[in-house]
Amino acid sequence: MKFTNLFKIAFRSLGKNKIRTFLTMLGIIIGVASVIAVLAIGQGSRNSIQEQIKSLGTNMIIVFSSSQHRGGVSSGAGTTQRLTVDDALAIAKQCPDIQYVTPEVSTGGQVMYGANNWHTNVDGVYSSYFGIRKWKIKYGEYFNQVQESRADKVCLLGQTVVDNLFGSSVDPVGKYIRIDKIPFKVIGTLQKRGQNGFGRDEDDVIIAPFSTVRNRMNHVRHIHLILASAVSDKYMSLAMNEIGDVLMSRHKISNPENADFTIRTQVQFEQAADATSKILTILLTGIASISLIVGGIGIMNIMFVSVTERTREIGIRLAIGARGKDVLLQFLIESILISFIGGFIGMAVGLISTNAVNTFMHWPVQITTNSIILAFVFSAMIGIFFGWYPARKAANLNPIDALRYE
Repeated sequence: MKFTNLFKIAFRSLGKNKIRTFLTMLGIIIGVASVIAVLAIGQGSRNSIQEQIKSLGTNMIIVFSSSQHRGGVSSGAGTTQRLTVDDALAIAKQCPDIQYVTPEVSTGGQVMYGANNWHTNVDGVYSSYFGIRKWKIKYGEYFNQVQESRADKVCLLGQTVVDNLFGSSVDPVGKYIRIDKIPFKVIGTLQKRGQNGFGRDEDDVIIAPFSTVRNRMNHVRHIHLILASAVSDKYMSLAMNEIGDVLMSRHKISNPENADFTIRTQVQFEQAADATSKILTILLTGIASISLIVGGIGIMNIMFVSVTERTREIGIRLAIGARGKDVLLQFLIESILISFIGGFIGMAVGLISTNAVNTFMHWPVQITTNSIILAFVFSAMIGIFFGWYPARKAANLNPIDALRYE
């Protein structure tokens, strides 16, 4: 029998029970749409996290103090030598593959301007911080090393702080704000960055000279961390090794396992976030794929029902010369058609729902060709796999028994 005739018979058979056919397709539609949407949201989230981590700075290296281990015993955080300004200066002087270095101290404070107030983070850094973070000015100017050395009470505001203190109609540059009753002159505002990959609002911050924050607000000798930037991404490993050697020497540590500091790079943060995102995407895709399996079981169930209902028709076809192969293809084509049509509708629903998520919920999404092909091929395989056994059962019917079937 010609394939065209088999397709005509299949379409005619499916058309006789439109509602039942649609309900059978529904599992495939939901499954394909879910897979496409989950993969698009997962890929979009991965890209967003990578971009946000990269926005932390170019070739950035982070050094922070950690608990010291000796003989397998941890001395606990805060019980060992802390990082100091001299450590940061030594890194800048002795590490040839380091371009920028800054110590950083942080504190929280209530910020006031007129009748408005806002609680935010205040970071004290050197002017090289902006070179490390590649954070551009929106209005005004950066503070310089002279202002830092004099502990001048100047600062730059993130956009969230600007919005909450001044609103959109007031230019804050040149205005004076009070941070915990200490007056600071606003000399610039920073370009908006939004949330980073760890959920923190990067714009909810005030950046001030390091000596100003440490001496006037923080009042501590140690520093929270050291930020550095390698001269190139090709020299990241060398730069990390140089920093490790300098700090080991300064802290008089001979065994690297006993180091009281930790060195991390943005690449490591990116890899960790990417690995987590991949695991979540795989997990959610697996859950979404369950609906495809359920849809396949629905196809098998309906095909069994169809074989039972059309037993006499099968017997007549076999009696007038149809081969078992023709009957098998007939029912297999019906199963594949249900899966294919459901797959196409599912792709449309998946694309529409993904765009809706992006438009109304503002989640980052990226629809890839591979995700569409994967979902469609999987749905086709479901149709073939779950349609094969009912089709084979129909092909193996005895013509005489089939003709006697009531």
